[in-house]
Amino acid sequence: MLLYIDPGTGSMLFTILIGVIGASIYSLRMLWIKIRFKLSGGKVQADTLCPEFVIFSDDKRYWKIFEPVCREMDKRGRDVVYMTCSEDDPALDNPYPHIKAEYVGNENKAFARLNFMNATMVLSTTPGLDVYQWKRSKQVKYYVHIPHAASEITLYRMFGIDYYDAILLSGEYQAQDIRKLEKLRGLPAKELVKIGIPYMDEMAARLEKEGPAPEHPRTVLLAPSWGQSAIFNVYGGKILDVLLKTGYHVIVRPHPQSFKSEKEMLEKLMAEYPESDQLEWNRDTDNFDVLRRSDILISDFSGVIFDFTLVYDKPVIYTNPQFDLSLYDAWWLKEPIWTTTALPRLGCQLTEDNMENLKELIDTCISDPKYAEGRSSVKAETWEHFGNGAEKAAEYLINKYDELTKEKEGK
Repeated sequence: MLLYIDPGTGSMLFTILIGVIGASIYSLRMLWIKIRFKLSGGKVQADTLCPEFVIFSDDKRYWKIFEPVCREMDKRGRDVVYMTCSEDDPALDNPYPHIKAEYVGNENKAFARLNFMNATMVLSTTPGLDVYQWKRSKQVKYYVHIPHAASEITLYRMFGIDYYDAILLSGEYQAQDIRKLEKLRGLPAKELVKIGIPYMDEMAARLEKEGPAPEHPRTVLLAPSWGQSAIFNVYGGKILDVLLKTGYHVIVRPHPQSFKSEKEMLEKLMAEYPESDQLEWNRDTDNFDVLRRSDILISDFSGVIFDFTLVYDKPVIYTNPQFDLSLYDAWWLKEPIWTTTALPRLGCQLTEDNMENLKELIDTCISDPKYAEGRSSVKAETWEHFGNGAEKAAEYLINKYDELTKEKEGK
């Protein structure tokens, strides 16, 4: 009879195993360093020194978040070790002399290394530090988190950012929410630094360079997320039927995870609604072109909503899925999350009752000036230091490093 281990126990056992393995690796490494130190006549070898800055990325899609910061650090001549869990991460082929990228294995293997890493500062977009398998290393002085989207900081899984030392933010409302959580949980105050949104600065600069899309028929982009509350799982093909009745050009761009987790459902929809002059299915790796040539976006809780409205300055139609906030940090605040105040300013809500009037909703969102005004107000709240995010991030990291190393020298 097979021995059953529940997921919680399995996670605990895995953490213990990682700790034992990591401690053994660390002890052997320290022993080897001592041996080399003696053999070299007491001279320090360059490869035993800890890096100033490490960036950890658990997926290749976050290179767009880190690249502007890496480029700025490279311009300033600061060496960065970029650790990625993706073998095909574009960071591995980056053109920046001071950015040394390396593949560190899948998450479990990576965490085994990270938990005993030697570095002054670590920057990451990965939540859960010191909560699950990823533990703070005693040889790392400072951990800094940067969000991967321009939205809610409290929609991480519970305690996701509690044990970082600093958070790089895009707006004041995020800072206020973090301070409330710290007070409720009795946590020490983290360093909160508003830098803006580097990756959106890149998108905005690219759009300014390329200019608006050539003249085209009115185009609607349907970009659902995935999961039980996502558009296709709630409405199925009905929303495609209604969209096609509008006579507008329709682009459908499912979430990449849907092609993995909901493959059967998507294949069925693609067979029932094949491509035509009016309908196209889009899977481009780079979404710049499809966002540029779309006049309005229909989505649910995908982060592309803020990219589309704030960078391309266009309206959205959004659904209102019922989140179980008990899983997230937002549950502690017992008040409406910022996103629920932002969405009505960006466009109209799609419901079962008004779906048959979708054409009118589309026309209203595009023509009504109140939504243009709403986009401006939302942008002001969540995108500070417009155009200067990478510079602000690099300045902070370098200044903090200088502060930390001076403290060390003073001891």
